Amino acid sequence: MKWFLLALVVLGTVFGDLLKAAGMRRLGEVDDFSASGWAKLLRGAMSSPLLGLSLVGYTVSFFGFMALVSVAEVSFAAPATAAGYVVETALAAAVLRERVGWQRWAGAALVVVGVGLVGG
Repeated sequence: MKWFLLALVVLGTVFGDLLKAAGMRRLGEVDDFSASGWAKLLRGAMSSPLLGLSLVGYTVSFFGFMALVSVAEVSFAAPATAAGYVVETALAAAVLRERVGWQRWAGAALVVVGVGLVGG
């Protein structure tokens, strides 16, 4: 059960982060920090289906993590969710077409090693 919940947390977070990034890119760069600029950003965010769906992902992740820590130690659960960084790096390159250099891939590989140590 703990591995299912871990996967749910990781996938919910990844889903939320990718949709949030895509949604914010559609809204455009934030460069107006006045009250009216914040209001415009809030209106755009509230009407964005991508940002709404990202909240669904974060909600799944949040409740999945609550369930995970009820069946696994937090010293396992919290570090193991870092596996999401690896999945996000791969999907950022594939889906969002981000350029991911070797340093980021090396960092992702180190995360895999760390998660492997925690899960063992």
